[in-house]
Amino acid sequence: MTIQSKIESLLFVVGDDGLTLAQLASILEQDQKLVASALVEFKQQLDDDDTRGITIKELAGTYQLVTKQSMAETIQKLVENPSTQSMSQASLEVLAIVAYKQPITRVEVEELRGVKCERPIQTLVSKGLIQEVGRVEGTGRAILYGTTSEFLNFFGLNDLRELPPLPDAEVDEASTEADLFMTKFQEAFENDPN
Repeated sequence: MTIQSKIESLLFVVGDDGLTLAQLASILEQDQKLVASALVEFKQQLDDDDTRGITIKELAGTYQLVTKQSMAETIQKLVENPSTQSMSQASLEVLAIVAYKQPITRVEVEELRGVKCERPIQTLVSKGLIQEVGRVEGTGRAILYGTTSEFLNFFGLNDLRELPPLPDAEVDEASTEADLFMTKFQEAFENDPN
């Protein structure tokens, strides 16, 4: 059994969670340099083989098995379900606010948007794009929300530093801030094959 086949098995089993180089090296009881080299070689084999529909992708320091971009049209046929693919404008606005202002409470999001945000937050949590990342100290101990590794994966980011920069003159109005990113978010939700 080759190291590549072991890597493939491990990445398949962990799914979206992926594994870091250190985790792979520890599980395989191999040097990290050897595992890193095997990952590069295995990715190249997968990319070069037209009979394979998957490849390896590194996102946020974690390696995952993912479908090849060339499979997007085929996968789209499987997942063409509007209820799971589309998100409301409100959800997209809340997602943009959480991404840039995290950690942030629901009340703070509502203050920025000027409207209730309970339902959009529930939608984003259920889709795994945001999660509870802590609690505010003091009375009430409000939940703090932040983005997840699934958020990074969905938008093809390694970390939050890759988000587009905010404009120099920050505006307190959430709609202006959210509009800046709505097009990119909307396109990603409409075009993402996964």
